Amino acid sequence: MTHETVREAVFNRRMLICIGTGFASGMPYFVLVQLVPAWLRSEGVDLATIGIFALLGLPYTWKFLWSPLMERYAFPILGRRRGWMLVMQLLLIVCIGALGMFSPQFSILTIAALCLGVAFFSASQDIVLDAFRREILPDRELGLGNSFYANAYRISGLIPGSLSLILSDHLAWNQVFWVTAAFMLIAVFMTLAVDEPKHPAARPGTLRDAIVLPFVEFFNRNGVKHALLVLAFMFLYKLGDNMATALATPYYLDMGYSKTDIGIVAKNAGLWPAAIGGFFGGLLIVRIGINKCLWIFGVVQFLSIFGFMILSEVNGDLVGTPGFNPSLWLLAVVIAFEYLGVGLGTAVLIAFLARTTSKLHTATQFALFSALTLLPRTLVNASTGFLVESMGWTNFFLLCAALAIPGMLLLFAVAPWSGNGEEA
Repeated sequence: MTHETVREAVFNRRMLICIGTGFASGMPYFVLVQLVPAWLRSEGVDLATIGIFALLGLPYTWKFLWSPLMERYAFPILGRRRGWMLVMQLLLIVCIGALGMFSPQFSILTIAALCLGVAFFSASQDIVLDAFRREILPDRELGLGNSFYANAYRISGLIPGSLSLILSDHLAWNQVFWVTAAFMLIAVFMTLAVDEPKHPAARPGTLRDAIVLPFVEFFNRNGVKHALLVLAFMFLYKLGDNMATALATPYYLDMGYSKTDIGIVAKNAGLWPAAIGGFFGGLLIVRIGINKCLWIFGVVQFLSIFGFMILSEVNGDLVGTPGFNPSLWLLAVVIAFEYLGVGLGTAVLIAFLARTTSKLHTATQFALFSALTLLPRTLVNASTGFLVESMGWTNFFLLCAALAIPGMLLLFAVAPWSGNGEEA
């Protein structure tokens, strides 16, 4: 692929739309995982209650259950994708803004209901945003477009995770939440400004067709055996990586670092390598293809797990000894390399999901595939604490590395190095 072709792939309107969809998708998610817990804790809510709030994120995992409804039905005027996008974004603005109108001390159930609404409307928005992005991107731009999406998704977390927290020291919480909600207007303006993508097929005639046909098409296209291998790969590719980072903050604390150290180093050493990795990973996908990048980026993901192991070996026996001062540069290197792997792996995996999705059934198939990749994160987060307590940090990271291998081995079947990109 020529340099001119890459330039054309980067500098076009589709990439701007991908950035807009990433911002729209990430904002409400980070409200739930960063802003709401900080608000609840600052208002004196106990940690056990705050922990239960994590269960309100289940709609992200189960969104494929109602995705056929969004494929079958459409709002008038704006079209099948843009109509659902606009409605979900307006509902998100209302729910996010309304959060600060209630007191955590007296209305915790109402706040939980609003958070569940944010999660449901956000997951529903993701269904149509993913479908929209798949339908506007030609196959050769899937990697780059989805890397722009993933980077904008992460950077959007600076609004609720940084700006809103700073504002909370100067404004009342009800004002903070409405200011945060107002940033969703960027998504609304994007929805109104873009064109409805051209759909290669008419809407399903019945709800049954919307539910059944995407599965029939996927298994017919791949064959049952290969289709199951593809689904297993989606589940396993980031299993070890997700598991290694599930308890990252408690791990850094156990290694002797202060919360200030973690806040300063992790914020900078984590965000920007992930963003840079995602961007240059997207460019590399344009040049050499999804298959080769799945191999290369998978190896980077695998090796990054050993950084945690090295940190554990260096710091583990010294924590608590007089005069021990853990190395900040080592922490920064470990976090930067890990999140470089996160950025690369996420970009290529999303591109793989998009390539695997048929444009005839975009919303339902993409929702199912993306939910499948989130399942390991949900499952391992519940078990990692027990594993660490029973085997220690070093052995835990060895287990994470071992669990990363099956996903890599499946590449021989679903994305061989010399493949032409049609295996999935």
